Amino acid sequence: MLFSSLTFIYVFLAAVLPIYFIAPQRLKNHVLLVASLIFYLFGEPICVILLIISSLNDWLHSLYIEAHRGTRGAKVALISSIIVNLGLLGFFKYADFFIGTINTILGTDIPLLGIPLPIGISFFTFQTMSYTIDVYRGETHAKKNLATFATFVCLFPQLIAGPIVRYTDVEAELEDRKSTLAGMSSGISRFAVGLGKKVLIANMMGELCSAFRTSDERTVLFYWLYAVGFTLQIYFDFSGYSDMAVGLGRMFGFKFPENFNYPFISKTITEFWRRWHMTLSTWFRDYVYIPLGGNRVSKAKWIRNIAVVWLLTGFWHGAQWNFVLWGGMFGVLLLIEKFFLGGLLKKLPAVVSHIYVMFLVVISFVVFNASGLNGAVDDLGGLFGAGKIPFLGQESIYYLKSYALPIILAAIGSTPLLKKCWEKVSTGPRAVLEPIGMAAMIILSTAFIISGSFNPFLYFRF
Repeated sequence: MLFSSLTFIYVFLAAVLPIYFIAPQRLKNHVLLVASLIFYLFGEPICVILLIISSLNDWLHSLYIEAHRGTRGAKVALISSIIVNLGLLGFFKYADFFIGTINTILGTDIPLLGIPLPIGISFFTFQTMSYTIDVYRGETHAKKNLATFATFVCLFPQLIAGPIVRYTDVEAELEDRKSTLAGMSSGISRFAVGLGKKVLIANMMGELCSAFRTSDERTVLFYWLYAVGFTLQIYFDFSGYSDMAVGLGRMFGFKFPENFNYPFISKTITEFWRRWHMTLSTWFRDYVYIPLGGNRVSKAKWIRNIAVVWLLTGFWHGAQWNFVLWGGMFGVLLLIEKFFLGGLLKKLPAVVSHIYVMFLVVISFVVFNASGLNGAVDDLGGLFGAGKIPFLGQESIYYLKSYALPIILAAIGSTPLLKKCWEKVSTGPRAVLEPIGMAAMIILSTAFIISGSFNPFLYFRF
């Protein structure tokens, strides 16, 4: 069930909110848990069993770790929990990838399993793993109430595409939270902004990308239109979903961590990854990079740590080699900045630094969205005229004229400019204009949903 669907907004959410608000405090988690299971059942009726198994796995292991803290048994339980989590993730997400790789290398013909990918498995697996690790580290206590813990795991606003919410982020709110009119108002506004990002901008950029993929014309101009269009699409798609998730969380009394902070204004690739998908970056930092030694090791091990983190980051996104290449690219770029370009980038004019970052980011997302390594090579070659393809053609000129203004407006919307302008408006007019603007955003988005057909969330496939 998509957040940007009429079924979710006007049926599911419209039914859940009043039930939640009239429920006694002691039953609010139960209402959310039941609603979350229904939400997941709507899209993944079979895989809800996997969600329950994942919850039970970490709940039981954590109780054992808590009871045997400081013993060898606690460490064995932690390892067992991680093996189960990664085993489920590996089987459902990567089994066919490994089989295909073995077939390619050894020339075998092992049949693929064709296992459907459970929606959100990468997200909720990381969330449950972080809980068990935190219990082992003593950063939180094991939760004895299974319903409360299951509510954390299954919480529908962030279940299937993040942000990656750790138990420690919402521990206090799971026990005692208050749903207020101010929180509801703030949540609706944030949800409306995210909905507008997704429906009015990301979907339009997605239509441009689809037009490129289905067209027979291949020109340098068309490749660059596609590259820029996809970069804007994935930003507004994923940040829009995160905005909606954060907004829904506020409606129910939770404060989820932010996931994006205007990454396209970055002056270095290092800064870009401090602003893009921040909950994933911090997860890998806290549970992989720092345990490996971080930067408090020899230079060789430091390079190894960065390489491991970024290859895993790429692999987390998808079971294809182009994702591994994508992660590896960023690992190399970060190392180059740390060892060679750091001082130079600080001295360059801001506009030059921005161009440097955006050029590399656009190139990286072409690799990200390619169909395997061969597709990545073809798409990158197209950007630079490989195969002597023409610079422009009739169709690419048509799409340039059709999408130039939306691309410019989307680019402006990806910066803090509009937010800064809004903050300069005095409090009185803002109090009147904000609810009118948010209502208009929801109505306009609804109209686009009704009239349009392109409405998938890109990160559901991860």
